[in-house]
Amino acid sequence: MFLTISTTGTPERPATDLGYLLHKHPGKTQAFSTSYGTAHVLYPEADDQRCTAALLLEVDAVALVRRGKGKGRGGAPDAALAQYVNDRPYAASSLLAVAIGAVFSSAMRGVCHARPELPEQARPLRVEVPALPARGGPDLVRRLFEPLGWTVTGEAIALDTEFPEWGDSRYVRLTLESESRTVAEALRQLYVLLPVLDDAKHYWVASDEVDKLLRVGEGWLAEHPEQKLITSRYLTRRWSLTREAMNRLELVRLAETDDSEVETIDNAVAAETEAEEKPTPLAVLRREAIVAALTESAAARVLDLGCGEGHLVQALLKDTRFTEIVGVDVSVRALTIAARRLKLDRMGERLASRVKLFQGSLAYTDRRLKGYDAAVLSEVIEHLDLPRLPALEYAVFGAARPRTVLVTTPNAEYNVRWESLPAGHVRHRDHRFEWTRQEFRAWAEAVAARHGYTVGFRPVGPDDPEVGPPTQMAVFTLDTTTTPHEKEKEAKAA
Repeated sequence: MFLTISTTGTPERPATDLGYLLHKHPGKTQAFSTSYGTAHVLYPEADDQRCTAALLLEVDAVALVRRGKGKGRGGAPDAALAQYVNDRPYAASSLLAVAIGAVFSSAMRGVCHARPELPEQARPLRVEVPALPARGGPDLVRRLFEPLGWTVTGEAIALDTEFPEWGDSRYVRLTLESESRTVAEALRQLYVLLPVLDDAKHYWVASDEVDKLLRVGEGWLAEHPEQKLITSRYLTRRWSLTREAMNRLELVRLAETDDSEVETIDNAVAAETEAEEKPTPLAVLRREAIVAALTESAAARVLDLGCGEGHLVQALLKDTRFTEIVGVDVSVRALTIAARRLKLDRMGERLASRVKLFQGSLAYTDRRLKGYDAAVLSEVIEHLDLPRLPALEYAVFGAARPRTVLVTTPNAEYNVRWESLPAGHVRHRDHRFEWTRQEFRAWAEAVAARHGYTVGFRPVGPDDPEVGPPTQMAVFTLDTTTTPHEKEKEAKAA
């Protein structure tokens, strides 16, 4: 990855002042270690009239794979070849943004102890990035940088110059020019907008990223016309974090309009309101019920089938009684998010030895699922078409045969209690069905009878006396005293 920053000057204000601002001597070539390789800073040209500083990030592909536990970018379980054949060493991404923050941290903060007057001085700047992934193309590049006062040249790079009919790639050759800009402003904007254009990050985004975004975006993000897109992409579309950031940016905007402090605006809400206790989310109650049931069953090795973004896996990892937790999902994107949530690339060896993530379809038998104490199907079955349920049933209860199986699914009868849910609608657009308590019980008892399990039922969430709980859970326990064939005969006889 490569980026250059150039400026021009005069004998009175030499261009080589750029070296003071970046805290890197124009007469030297310097190297800095990063988590994923080596960042080099060098000056291809440096005199009074013109000075160019170049940042070259040499990515260590092996270290990147190892820190991702051998699962591709950011710990994602991509195809094995993608670990070695990809754009990471060449295309500007969050790896380059992190290198900017590490190598030019003082310059980003506008600190220069040797020449304290320099950081506030605006100067002509030219920034060039030869290969920038831009999900949105040159048009999005202009929408992001032009409102900040840059003159933007975003040239789309062809997929193959020998075959122009193939069209353009998702990469652009970017040039930014400004007649009057501080170096700190330029670096802070690049730090945020490079990963926004790439629309991906190589690390898990936590709540502290909101503070970082607002700190680095101070002075320009609150008034940016693409503020929502920037915030959403920078926080990897985590809606709770995006909402928090947007609310705080609105406070900043209101404070600037009113010429007052943010704290004054934020005090409009009474302290008693802030102290009100919020109800526990149903998703949290569901995880607590699952963990309690697994603890009762004395399970140590657990499968989370249809693990999604890894919330349950994360909860199970906190309890040392669960010695092995395996998350399985058909969606590579969901597993990528799960890996980031769990911080697999930074996890210690002892903790990492307890968790695995892999891609798999529950519609097929899989030898990797055999031999576990328990399996969890949390909010999974309703996402399958009804004709495919028998395949899942056999893969889990007939082939894998864990000692305990927990299945949770929405209770359709409770839907009338959701004020925002129109009558006759399911809770999520991807739900193929939602069962009443009687329908779920009939299915679960039939499955248990066919495969040699006993089954019990538990409410999850507040148990309404009229319509039952919002979520229903079936706890299947393998009956080791009777074979599945005998169970089936007994069921037919009954």
